[in-house]
Amino acid sequence: MDTPMTMTEKILAAHAGIDRVVPGELIKVNVDIALANDITAPLAIGVFNEIGKEEVFDPEKVALVADHFVPNKDIASAEQAKMMREFAMGKRVRHYYELAEGGIEHVIMPEKGLVMPGEVVIGADSHTCTYGALGAFASGVGSTDLGVILSTGKIWIKVPSTIKIQYEGKLKPWVGGKDLILFTLGKLGVEGANYKAVEFSGEVVRNLPMDHRFTMANMAVECGAKNGIFEVDEMIINYVSKVTGRSPKELRSDSGAGFEQVLTISVDNIEPQVAFPHSPDNVCPVSKVDNILLDQVFIGSCTNGRLDDLRIAAKILKGRSVAKGLRLIIIPGSSNIYKKAIQEGLIETLVEAGAVIGPPCCGPCLGGHMGVLASGERALSTSNRNFRGRMGHPDSEVYLANPALAAASAVLGRIGSPDEL
Repeated sequence: MDTPMTMTEKILAAHAGIDRVVPGELIKVNVDIALANDITAPLAIGVFNEIGKEEVFDPEKVALVADHFVPNKDIASAEQAKMMREFAMGKRVRHYYELAEGGIEHVIMPEKGLVMPGEVVIGADSHTCTYGALGAFASGVGSTDLGVILSTGKIWIKVPSTIKIQYEGKLKPWVGGKDLILFTLGKLGVEGANYKAVEFSGEVVRNLPMDHRFTMANMAVECGAKNGIFEVDEMIINYVSKVTGRSPKELRSDSGAGFEQVLTISVDNIEPQVAFPHSPDNVCPVSKVDNILLDQVFIGSCTNGRLDDLRIAAKILKGRSVAKGLRLIIIPGSSNIYKKAIQEGLIETLVEAGAVIGPPCCGPCLGGHMGVLASGERALSTSNRNFRGRMGHPDSEVYLANPALAAASAVLGRIGSPDEL
């Protein structure tokens, strides 16, 4: 009789070419997609060149995306982008994207149908775990590891044990995937799932739209997880079928699979959450937030730069104006999302309210450009991290929240709820 396995264990066993795996086992795994961006690719390319291989393991299975410092903000970023571009051209890498073709790597990869359920995706970026929303095993590594993967198409992985989180109940208004994952981080802490797989389940997530699932999987790494993952249900199958033309099979953990922990969270009383400086797990409900004045609001990033996020922001900002003295920066996650937002009239609504719209890229999320904070400034961001100095000066403060709260706060001039409007 087959031993029951979790989703993560099933995927890793299949890619190691063995019948079963157990947590803690060290296995060599075949990689379906190897991913890097304009910051991490140059280091990986250096390692690849040291190995001495002439070609990447499979030009169809490598994705290189310029998204962190584009359009190039200075000479150093221009040189990095140039190095990656020339490598992609020279090695015939099919999936190379920048500017008009691209956007943020973790937004465009699913959008372009480059990730399928049950695949192994390894990226030189910690938020590669985003693709767990599609039922893939997706995890971030360092650039050195990725350089080896570019050469071999394989990686050594220690099989993680799995924490299953079940969300039950009914969501309140303005509460979505961002609030669920922030609330969960508050429960687990930033090290609560170190090198674990986190499997999101329960009736609530089964009814969550894909954009919200991407947000949750994206932030699995913020509790130390190796990967976050959703079982492959009808919603994922419909999404993937539309962008790829292929119909994946359903995939879920076996009944009786050995979870290290099962955590049940009732969502009935969860309010929109706010993460205070300087950690994503430092959360409290918006009703408990005092009068915190803001200098900047940022809506975007690989966490919340998708079309649903822009729709929510536009719904709240329509007919309203950004508070005087506050900067509202909105960056669509991809060129495709930008175009759809224009077609739906969202961009016009956002600009009329006083927002400035940036080209699809990571922007200020990592303190890169287009919204870097000065000393003493406070920002509310829809991104995934608020460590000290994350978005600029070490003496600035970053708060995290969902797009609805971000848009409402931009109008109020302080952190607040859409209900106040």
